Amino acid sequence: MNMYKQISLCLPLLFCSQLSLADWIDDSVKNVEAHTIKLREHIHQHPELGNMEFKTSELVQKELKSYGIEVRKGYAKTGVIGVLKGAKPGPVMALRADMDALPIEEKTGLPYASKAKAMYQGAETHVMHGCGHDAHTAMLLGAAKALAANKDKIAGTVVFVFQPAEEGGADVDNFSQGHLIGSRKMIADGALDNPKPEVIFGMHVMAGMPSGNILYKDGAILNSADHLRIQVNGKQVHGSMPWLGRDPIYASSQMINNMQSLISRNADLTKGMGVVSIGSIHGGTTGNVIPDQVNMVGTIRSNSEDVRQGILKSLPKMLEHNAAANNVTAKVEIAPYAPVTTNDKTLTKLMQPTLAQVNGEDKLHVLDNNASASEDFSYYGQLMPSLFVFVGATPADQDMTKAAPNHNPLFIVDNATLKTGVESHVRFILDYPKVAEQVQADWKKMQAAKK
Repeated sequence: MNMYKQISLCLPLLFCSQLSLADWIDDSVKNVEAHTIKLREHIHQHPELGNMEFKTSELVQKELKSYGIEVRKGYAKTGVIGVLKGAKPGPVMALRADMDALPIEEKTGLPYASKAKAMYQGAETHVMHGCGHDAHTAMLLGAAKALAANKDKIAGTVVFVFQPAEEGGADVDNFSQGHLIGSRKMIADGALDNPKPEVIFGMHVMAGMPSGNILYKDGAILNSADHLRIQVNGKQVHGSMPWLGRDPIYASSQMINNMQSLISRNADLTKGMGVVSIGSIHGGTTGNVIPDQVNMVGTIRSNSEDVRQGILKSLPKMLEHNAAANNVTAKVEIAPYAPVTTNDKTLTKLMQPTLAQVNGEDKLHVLDNNASASEDFSYYGQLMPSLFVFVGATPADQDMTKAAPNHNPLFIVDNATLKTGVESHVRFILDYPKVAEQVQADWKKMQAAKK
């Protein structure tokens, strides 16, 4: 082929370069796919609870070192940081995966199903990767392998963040010691200090969504979450003579009803939604004795920081006044788990073409509303522009309405979705430097406006 024909085939030049870029990305992702699946199945078969991911952490370190990536440890007990410097100058970018499993007995019947048991809050329990963190860890390792093999094409530095205890710690009081685990502890321990990323990307597999599909939205994508604990103290008395005692059960019932008014009558719902739920209530031992104490545990959720803060401010006062009206006392404790997970609007908009390149526009969907669950990825997003997306995890030939949800003993992740996750991570790193200047400029303006 003569030079003229070669040049003509490459017109326009940009189109030609994009094709060549796509070719090497596709090839590199395919090259690591089998290894990624193998890693995922191994991690799935050997799950570890939050703060106890010792073997998983060792596996991550071993893999990263084998790819030629610098490994750092000593963060949040079992957390791992990998650092890969590209051949070209550019920004510092972070990719995050969580590693912990759940205290659930697996019932999937998969050949690599978990049979593991471990100690959780002082009692032995079955352990299962019932939320897909095994897939998250494997996908990020697959991306690390692909990027390390092509570091000559990377503009900037990649920080791989392998975080423990997103679901909470197995060995701590998650109510009072939440700051000692997960993303908060990774940040406190300096995991993101040197080098310091200017942007971070994360993803989560989701049941009931076909493999190969990616879902995203700008702004709030996951709710905030705060833990609620209430102790109502009264005076024990025979059930036939309630006037001689102080009834914490009746008072508790009034509190549960009145808490709902914080949303229906006090929250500005033009700013977002909120929900207060009591999931545990304990009091009394028999039917003819009014007890002296009732203990309740619940959760507070919102997709608006304004609504969230309004609830957190008003709730203790409301419960204390309610208690006084019923001649009992109430001790109210609120412990934060996670703020609203918020996608940076500029970053989300500018990375949309990147997401579309993974499996095509028809596999990319904008969420109408945020998901109601919560994620401690949100703490990273308070420090820098962030983008968090969902990746479909259910085989495309299955009925999506019948797929077992995350946190279910029958929850599965289709191995076919791992390729989507790996490629998304790779493309985030390759494309972000092209939009970094605008993202950072808008982020700085937004931060200045908050002051």
